[in-house]
Amino acid sequence: MSSNVCDVINVIDNYLYNGSNTPGKYNFNAMFKANCPNQNSDSNEQILSCAFITLLTLFKNIVDKEHLKNDKLAEYAILWLSHKLNQKIHKNININNLNDFFVQYINENDKYNEDINDAGDYKSYKELINKKNDFMNMDIKDMSNFYDAFKSLCNMYSELNEKNSQCKKCLENAGEFFEKFGKLNNVYGITEGTSYSQLLSSLSNDYAIFESKYSSVRCRNVLSLIACPRSSVTKNTLITITIIFVAASILLGVSYK
Repeated sequence: MSSNVCDVINVIDNYLYNGSNTPGKYNFNAMFKANCPNQNSDSNEQILSCAFITLLTLFKNIVDKEHLKNDKLAEYAILWLSHKLNQKIHKNININNLNDFFVQYINENDKYNEDINDAGDYKSYKELINKKNDFMNMDIKDMSNFYDAFKSLCNMYSELNEKNSQCKKCLENAGEFFEKFGKLNNVYGITEGTSYSQLLSSLSNDYAIFESKYSSVRCRNVLSLIACPRSSVTKNTLITITIIFVAASILLGVSYK
């Protein structure tokens, strides 16, 4: 995982909400126009579909030192979209999974289907998303829960941004990430080969990448990543995330790349 992924998501979120003075209404930013039919959008769902394609275009342009595979970027985009669809702003539409939304708002978008240059192993954004077709029929609420954990990991990257040269002894968002990961593991189980186990393993792998950066680049004198105490944890107790995730990885039993 790259911190650039989190930065791009933050950019899209800022454009989607900033300047919207109407409660429950997305902001139709000029950045989305190029990816909208007729460069116009009348509903929250149409705006969201345009924002989703814009997110994919920005992902395509990420300078990725970690050499993220395209299907991994598709996974991040799908989690983001699921989280948005699970919010109250969309409760008045009959959409239970991503496939419902794609059929109604995305599949016929020319920008989603047209050929794109220098895209590597896919020719269109539709072809890219199809790499994660297993996620299309998963419940949106479930997918949104996975995004919540992913977002906590993004917040951990923010704690170690380029401007922060000081190594922190503990991270505020690490405990939050662990708690959310633990709940996911308990609720959805770890049956090998399921879409849920793929997402759990993906989160675990992304965390391992973050921890490697934390210990080798930012905090070379720190042996393991520590979570700052949270309200649900005794004040004198620090959670060592490393030990927990080694155990979780063993339980998952399989790693998806």
